[in-house]
Amino acid sequence: MTSGLLITFFITAIVLVAAGILAAWLLAPSSFNKQKSQPYECGIPTKGTSWMQFNVGYYLFALLFLIFDVETVFLFPWAVVMKTIGMTAFVEILIFFVIIVLGLAYAWKKQALKWQ
Repeated sequence: MTSGLLITFFITAIVLVAAGILAAWLLAPSSFNKQKSQPYECGIPTKGTSWMQFNVGYYLFALLFLIFDVETVFLFPWAVVMKTIGMTAFVEILIFFVIIVLGLAYAWKKQALKWQ
């Protein structure tokens, strides 16, 4: 019973996604003119190749932000069940905060948060 429901769910998801893509392809207005190949909004055409290497610090900073941002999202479920679970939830939150602070201290020590 459960596997049939799961298969139905996946088939429905695939059909709805395919229908959305097909509807967008069929109904979207299209015009082919020279302006479509021009730079959009910035107005400055690129000179040379557009493929250039960025400093790895940008990626590190973005990953650290993403990690800490996602970790703070996990605090909301704990805050909701804190009253019902009690001390167990409080100890779990403390352990979680210790892990977050250790990660932040490690990033700080490695100077991953310095913007140069």
